[in-house]
Amino acid sequence: MPQSAVAALAGASAVHTPPLPAELAAVIDAPLQPLRGPDALPDGAMVAAPDPAAHQLAVRFPDAATVPARASLRARAIGAEVAALAEVALRLRAECPWDREQTPETIVPHTIEEAFEVAEAVATGDAAHLTDELGDLLFQSVFLAGLAEEDGESDLAAVARGQADKLISRHPHVYGDAEARVAGEVVDLWERRKREERAGQGIFHDLPAGLPALAFATKAQKRAASVGFEFPDAASALRSLVEEVGELGAEPGARELGDVLFAAVAVGRAVGADPELALRGAAGRFRERVTEAERRAAAAGKEFASLPPEEQLAWYRAARDIP
Repeated sequence: MPQSAVAALAGASAVHTPPLPAELAAVIDAPLQPLRGPDALPDGAMVAAPDPAAHQLAVRFPDAATVPARASLRARAIGAEVAALAEVALRLRAECPWDREQTPETIVPHTIEEAFEVAEAVATGDAAHLTDELGDLLFQSVFLAGLAEEDGESDLAAVARGQADKLISRHPHVYGDAEARVAGEVVDLWERRKREERAGQGIFHDLPAGLPALAFATKAQKRAASVGFEFPDAASALRSLVEEVGELGAEPGARELGDVLFAAVAVGRAVGADPELALRGAAGRFRERVTEAERRAAAAGKEFASLPPEEQLAWYRAARDIP
């Protein structure tokens, strides 16, 4: 507890607290009462709590005064909670047989899986699910940073500091004198700063070959666009897609199919749609419609899986008309 908070509590008629460490309770110069829950607090109550609990109360009571100020309290609470998560990772690494055996190479597949589960949670719009999946992904970063610390290469503090430094450097319109009034100008500043940092390393330097194909294609096109090599507008991108579809029709095969998909990624970028999210949305709609077609067929006494393709398609088309 910061000294400013201790001073603010001095001489209070009563201070409501959760269970506190003895050394913390000893510095509060006021009678202590058990904190029985936010709804049980009387008006004007003074509360002393560790940073994470104090931050939760501050969120619960947006008009209440806090010491330290709300922004500082939020930062302290986040730091405390992430530090606690890092302690969990450290203990698991020391005491769990499975965690002891892990390496960065064995953990990364789980990290990729968790990233996709975050994307799925965003797509469903389930806030509680998203919070859970973000926690899983955060733990992956914390655990990998712990492995780097074991090797003497880095640690979680260095990871966070490096990321903050990079973001500050690439947002000169926020932290410097540059101007960016719309999102497109922000992207231009970001790419320009990246090029300056990677001068002489080539357009496709550090383009991860292990990315999923759609993400790889999107990132490759963004890198090319950073030096001006891209379609001038959506109409041009669409014409290219039509041409590639024609070539696929003339010569069906993996190469021409790849060109069609790559051209479709360019169209997505041109119209401001993320190709990965667009395809996920389409796949989700397909799943829902096939499920509905199966349900409707069953209601009519038919087994969808046993129907000939033309009947399946008829049920699918009917299901496609649902909102």
